[in-house]
Amino acid sequence: MTLEKLHALFLEHPIICTDTRKIEENCMFFALKGPNFNGNAFAKDALGKGAAYAIIDEEEHRTSEKTILVNDVLETLQQLSTFHRNRNKAKIISLTGSNGKTTTKELINAVISKKYRTIATQGNLNNHIGVPLTLLSIKEDTEMAIVEMGANHKREIAHLCQIAQPDFGYITNFGKAHLEGFGGVEGVIQGKSELYDYLTSHDKYVFMNADDPIQREKLATYTKKIGFSTSDRTYYNIAFVEANPYVVLEAEGLRMESQLIGKYNFTNCCAAVLMGKYFNVPLEDIKAAIESYQPKNNRSQIMDKNGYKIILDAYNANPTSMKAALENFHAMDAPDKIMIIGDMFELGPTAAEEHQGIADLAEQLNFEQVYLVGENFFGVDTPFQKFKSFADFKEFLTHQPIKKGTLLIKGSRGMALERVLENL
Repeated sequence: MTLEKLHALFLEHPIICTDTRKIEENCMFFALKGPNFNGNAFAKDALGKGAAYAIIDEEEHRTSEKTILVNDVLETLQQLSTFHRNRNKAKIISLTGSNGKTTTKELINAVISKKYRTIATQGNLNNHIGVPLTLLSIKEDTEMAIVEMGANHKREIAHLCQIAQPDFGYITNFGKAHLEGFGGVEGVIQGKSELYDYLTSHDKYVFMNADDPIQREKLATYTKKIGFSTSDRTYYNIAFVEANPYVVLEAEGLRMESQLIGKYNFTNCCAAVLMGKYFNVPLEDIKAAIESYQPKNNRSQIMDKNGYKIILDAYNANPTSMKAALENFHAMDAPDKIMIIGDMFELGPTAAEEHQGIADLAEQLNFEQVYLVGENFFGVDTPFQKFKSFADFKEFLTHQPIKKGTLLIKGSRGMALERVLENL
């Protein structure tokens, strides 16, 4: 079957499913493969549950005219998404970076949707499967699509760019994330920069943080760049006002009070403001979008529970974001500060050094009560209490409850430190 014919079927059945536990009536089931599953084996089940068609790549599972055999299901999904993207008028804004991608994507969507019909990556579905699914959610009347791109190895962003073919792009930052896969910080810079490499080689527009020396150097001679800065008048000026605890910024004399904590969220807000200005969203609407956005999914959420003031930032962590969180917590005007911090993953041979560095920083900042959770933190030299596993920490809490105060909870996704809330 040609891509054009497959796309015609998709337009008749514009719901894509890849999991038979979530089959929707008249969807198209793509039988993807993973390390521990083979979607082909579930094609018949998908059709029985109401799927209109099942796209497979193994002949033995071709059971009816509703099974469509292709060479490779994943490649076909990716090619179909590019085909669909090119047959719609929506402009694609892609973004990547080590930290803040999802929050920035949500802020951009909040701002841009004040004037345009938009779609955006759902959650953090930002990989070689998530990006195609986002593109396939573009409707005929969609004007802007905000597409988040994640990667933990070099060449992955380049591949995602070939699929999405963005018209605009932005990199949040270059930090110590996925060091194991990228092979160090230089690898991170090269990998994330693949978005700018694609845009510049295709003469597309680039959004940039002009206060980031890496971005300035990368784009020094490129002319199609739109940037923000706190001081350089060559670019759109946005002033940082405060983050105590919420980020407040000012653009063109207009004060914007966000519901995001931490100075590290300032540049995320700036990117959304800059894009709003470029796409002619009225400044008052930009302000309304920034001020109404509320973080969710364990990302910099502030909550009250049983007498505790909690900063829940347990969605993910790496040395760069952890350092920023600690410094922000230190600067915050709050009583009785307590930290619960968990292991940072995917750091490869630098894991011991990076975890020791965070423990040392917590000591330098004079935090009195710090709980370190996880095998990596258990190995550091520190005066703070440390626990090899979450189970050990949970057992400790049953005998010695944490005193009332302001809690920062941060760790990698695999640590699932939000479980602490059940034990306060």
